[in-house]
Amino acid sequence: MVAQLETPSINSRLNLPYSVAGLVQVFTSPNRNFFTSVMAQALRIAGQGTPVLIVQFLKGGIRQGYDKPICMSQNLDWLRCDLPRCVDTPHLEEAEDQALQDLWQYTKQVVAEEKYSLILLDELSLAINFGFIPETEVLEFIDKRPPQIDMIFTGSEMPSSILDVADQITEIRRSHQP
Repeated sequence: MVAQLETPSINSRLNLPYSVAGLVQVFTSPNRNFFTSVMAQALRIAGQGTPVLIVQFLKGGIRQGYDKPICMSQNLDWLRCDLPRCVDTPHLEEAEDQALQDLWQYTKQVVAEEKYSLILLDELSLAINFGFIPETEVLEFIDKRPPQIDMIFTGSEMPSSILDVADQITEIRRSHQP
């Protein structure tokens, strides 16, 4: 059985005379890993009827690109960069760099259009630290986003300037060695 949900904006659904401010959350870890709990949160929120966009800047290998999102459900679009590989070095070929820039520009565009209520930018810190996306552009992106949009950023070694503007910072670390 498939259920179709109509998803009005969060402010109209609550019928409030004021808008609800979105949060900027950062999930970071000393090691590069997959943030399972963050992805589960995105899936859960989408399942409740909220439009969600997951953007993975450095995951490739499936030649997806911003123009071919994976629609995980009615309310969840998942994008990967149009790369032939997963990026683990600051050295990109020209076509790879262009694909990453295209994805970044698309992300900024859909946020400005208010198409999604939650934006999850996976491995954003590495994209910044490798020099693919300027830190100043990310700060401007955060500052100019529509105020009701929630954002989640993940990655190791998140720049302190982004941590300074975050509403919530979660550091995931191993507390038990097997």
